[in-house]
Amino acid sequence: MEIKLVIPLKPVTKKNHQQILINKATGRRFIAPSKQYKVYEEECSWELKGQYEGEPIDYPVNVKALYYMPTRRKVDLTNLHEALHDILVSCGILKDDNCKIIVSTDGSRVLYDRNNPRTEVFITRIEEEYI
Repeated sequence: MEIKLVIPLKPVTKKNHQQILINKATGRRFIAPSKQYKVYEEECSWELKGQYEGEPIDYPVNVKALYYMPTRRKVDLTNLHEALHDILVSCGILKDDNCKIIVSTDGSRVLYDRNNPRTEVFITRIEEEYI
């Protein structure tokens, strides 16, 4: 069984969109996602909640992602994965993004589509005998 999800937004990385803030109580610095990333995460959640209504996935899966970027600029695939996996967890599609649930990202690519940037996600169950 394969679950296909489409996020019709320009893919955004989490690591390139961070800000350093100061905790008012302790005075210590910490890194937090930027407002731009938070807006992206919220918009993705709205898009995904309408496409998946099952229980959070808690079994081994391959998460194949095709990231269609609006420009041919270099982008880090692992940073795109990190943002996508966190979003899949935050909106309740995956129970967690640890290595016992997301066991692979085989087939993932960064592609180019200037007129329709998006992320296409294919979640496929992996039988435990192959892990």
